[in-house]
Amino acid sequence: MLFAVAILLMFTFGGLTGVMLAVVPADLQYQDSMFVVAHFHYVLLPGAVFGLFAGVFYWLPKWTGHMYDEKLARIFFWVNVISFNVTFFPQHFLGLAGMPRRIVDYNAMFTEFNVVSSIGAFVFGLSHLLLLYIVVKTVRGGRKAEAKVWEGADGLEWQLPSPPPFHSWTTAPQVR
Repeated sequence: MLFAVAILLMFTFGGLTGVMLAVVPADLQYQDSMFVVAHFHYVLLPGAVFGLFAGVFYWLPKWTGHMYDEKLARIFFWVNVISFNVTFFPQHFLGLAGMPRRIVDYNAMFTEFNVVSSIGAFVFGLSHLLLLYIVVKTVRGGRKAEAKVWEGADGLEWQLPSPPPFHSWTTAPQVR
């Protein structure tokens, strides 16, 4: 659920920067700048990547038959959200200051924000090693997951044990 809320917040912020890009006189300055790069990533990346993470954490107990370490999952969430913002938020300021996108070498006046953005990107990338660790730790064991792991999970898949057997239904299930 944390990732779902983060998607909404990041997409909303990306939408607000999109309003700035819709204003023609302002867009003349923002066009082909790092501002557009930041806006693009705020709008698209959380919905795709954070949505994927939300799905992994939702289904991981069902797939493996074990509950994951929730404390590590929360740490992963916060490191991801913070490093995402450290990566892309400074790029708005770079674009407003006139740094173009798609360049090999940039003016020295953009160094500080580019260093902050690069550090955020490295942390964001490295945080995915924590996700790998969480998945491996969950596959290897942990507290057994019940058939219905989450409150409000009412689909057919939640009527089966965790992990589901290879041949799930020998007779047609009762659908209500």
